[in-house]
Order: sequence, then C-alpha cells, then structure tokens
Amino acid sequence: MTVAPPPIPRAAGSLPLLGHAIPLLRDNLGFVASLRGYGPLVEIRLQPGQSTIVVNDPPLIRAMLVDLAPTLDKGRFFEKMGQLLGDSVVTAAGTEHVRKRRQLQPAFRHTEITRYVDIMRDQVTAAVSGWRPGQVLDVREAMVRLSLDMLAATVFSGSIDDDAFRRLREDLSVVMNGVGARIMLPDWVEKLPLPANRRFTAARDAVRATIDTAVADLRSADRDSGDMLSLLLRATDEETGRPLTAHQICSEILTLAVAGTETTASVLSWVLYELARDPGIDARVQDELDTVLGDRPVTFDNLSQLPYLARVIRETLRLHHTGWLVTRRTLTATRLGDWEIPADTELAYCQHALHRDPAHFPDPLVFDPDRWLDDSRQLHEETFLPFGAGKHKCIGDRFALAEITTAIATLTRAWHLDLTTDRTVRPVARATVRPSTLRMTPRPRTRRPATT
Repeated sequence: MTVAPPPIPRAAGSLPLLGHAIPLLRDNLGFVASLRGYGPLVEIRLQPGQSTIVVNDPPLIRAMLVDLAPTLDKGRFFEKMGQLLGDSVVTAAGTEHVRKRRQLQPAFRHTEITRYVDIMRDQVTAAVSGWRPGQVLDVREAMVRLSLDMLAATVFSGSIDDDAFRRLREDLSVVMNGVGARIMLPDWVEKLPLPANRRFTAARDAVRATIDTAVADLRSADRDSGDMLSLLLRATDEETGRPLTAHQICSEILTLAVAGTETTASVLSWVLYELARDPGIDARVQDELDTVLGDRPVTFDNLSQLPYLARVIRETLRLHHTGWLVTRRTLTATRLGDWEIPADTELAYCQHALHRDPAHFPDPLVFDPDRWLDDSRQLHEETFLPFGAGKHKCIGDRFALAEITTAIATLTRAWHLDLTTDRTVRPVARATVRPSTLRMTPRPRTRRPATT
C-alpha cells in the first residue's frame, strides 16, 4: 500500500491579506534560510490567494530545474521582467526559450569570449585609473558602474560613437535600477505619474532608440564591427528565417544588462571584501598573478592558468551567492517527489540558503577557497548551483566568469582595497543579494620585482 506523503507545512508568521510580507520585509534572507527547518517543501504566501512552495531538498531542486523544466513556466519574477523589458532568453520558457537560446549562443562561444576579455580589461584599467589613494569608495556602486561599462563596451564597442556610448551607459543605469524595484511592486504602481516612472520610461525608450540607430547604421553599411551587436545582427529567427528585429535585439540587450550587471557587481564586491578581510588569501592571489602574468596584462589564455583565483571566485559564489529566490510556475498538476503540486502554483528555491546549508558545506560561514581543492570535499552538482541547472542554466556563465576573473586580476594588481571599518558587512537581498554597505579605501599595490 502506498503511503501518502505528509502535507506540505506552511511557514509560521503568515497574516491575513499580508501573508509573510512582514518577516520578509524584516529579514528576507533570515526568513528564507529558516524555511529549511520545515523539511523538503514548505509553503509561504507572498501575496493574497497565491501560495509559493519553497523547495529545500537538493534532489527536488534539481528535479524542478531539470526534469520538470519542459512543463514549468518561469514564474512571476521573470514574467514581470518580460513585461518591463520585452521577451528575451532570460524571461522565456519552454520551446520559446530553446529557440532564443540557439539564436544567442554564438555570442557566448569560446572564440567570442576570447575577444571580449581584452575589451573588459581595458574598461577595468580605465575605471581604476581615476582612483586616488585614501579616497573612500562605495565599492558596490563602483562595481555596478564597472560592470555596466564592461557589458556596454562588449556589446557596442565598435558600433556607436563616444557620445552615444556615454548616453547609453547613463540610460542603462536608470533602467537597471528601476527594474529591481518594479519587479517587487504591484503592477498599478507603474501607472502612477511619478518622477521615477517617467525617468524609467524615458531611459528605456532612449536605449531602444540608440540600439535602433546602431542596428540601422550597421545594416546599411553591411560591416562587422567586431562586437556582440554585430553577432546579434547575424542571428536569425528559427521560425521565420529572418534576422532579428531591432526590437528583439534591444530586448535581449536590456535583459542581459539588468540580469548580468547587477549580479557581476555584487560578486566583484564580495570578492574584494573577502580579500580585504584575509591578507593571507590576498597574498596567495597576488603570488599567483605575479607568477603567471609577470608584468603582462591578463589575457584570455591566462584565465585557465589561475586556479587559486578561480577557487576564490567559486567560494564567493558559494558563500555570497547573489540569488535569493529563483521562481518557476506549474502549468498543470505536477508531481514533485512524493507530492502532487496543483496547477498555477509558484515554486521557488534559494541559492543563497542552499549554499550555506551545513548539511552540505562544513563550516558554511567560513570563507575557505581550499574547500574546492580536495576531491573528497567536492559537492554533488545538486548542492552548488551558481548559474542554475538544466536547459535554463545561465547562457552567460562562461562570459560572467571571464568578466569577474579579468576584473579581479586587473584591479587587484593595481590597487589594494582596505575596509574602513572592522564590522562584518551583512548581506541584504534586493534584486540580488548584495553587501549592505561596503566602503573601502584604495592604496597603490607595490609590485615585486619579477624573478627569473
């Protein structure tokens, strides 16, 4: 006789009309981490009449992301992003996602990332050249600007002039900041005649106009500008066989800017924070850079020659993962493990909580790059999901790792960043998990003489 599974518990603290809004507003990361105590699945309420099932069990998370992927929609978070920015590979689900992914895949091939690294490095060099010893930097804001510069240069470096590039970066910054707030707010807020809404709409329209002009100019000139935009212009729609429209290209670029810039900036900020906290780790990173690079700038070929820096970044993605609730939605009644989940149910899992679970990671709050050294301590693919899993795994994972490695290798060879306070910087979850406040002062890095 088949034994029925236990009912899915509802987390404590839910109130009529408000659901779990109060504990989420008070401490969203702490609340989500506490849900692991309820077992494999737990129900929370994010809005009236709408249940969200948070999945805590790694095999069930993998089932949700991989096995059930063809039968699930992406959920409210991605749905709202699509409404704001247009349909893209990030927001699409099912066969539409597969089609869009095939269109964009050439832009993220190994050969293209090889070219992007030089562009990224030049942007980092230009950004840090304006730093002054002893100045107080808001590191997260500096990394947001740097990440946006790297992405914009990679996409548009050969397609628009300097003035248009400067305006584009400013407009993308407004769009990026506005999307995070709008995703979490009710739809009716966007319709209010507020200055923030007008700024967002104007900036989004300006970005579309800039991209429309660049696309028209490149097509009329019939030239390859050597950047990502040129690659997107050569992509074709599988259904029609025609090139992507300017509107389709713009939607992809807007979504990549919002999804990629925020996460890259947060990871860079956390890496710099951990290097400042532990001089021994910082020294090992610099020793490796000196040995591999000497006096040369980092290139794509060097990225695979920096195993210790790779472990530092990997451990940062574990301890300080930027994702806190990744959503899916059932389209029909769906079986997840032993449980039958009704249609139109939101599912979610938290990478940040999963990566800090002591059941999977010994001493989970200790920053230890060498936990990735010993094969016996390598964790199952179900427990470490920095870029997701399955067919919806981040299309830009190799791009992001190249970007982060290039930025850290370039920035930290020029500057050492010191914390302005001994207090531990706590994570806060907005659109991503980011440092609450991270202020640091740069001092020039003294390079050791090269040895022969």
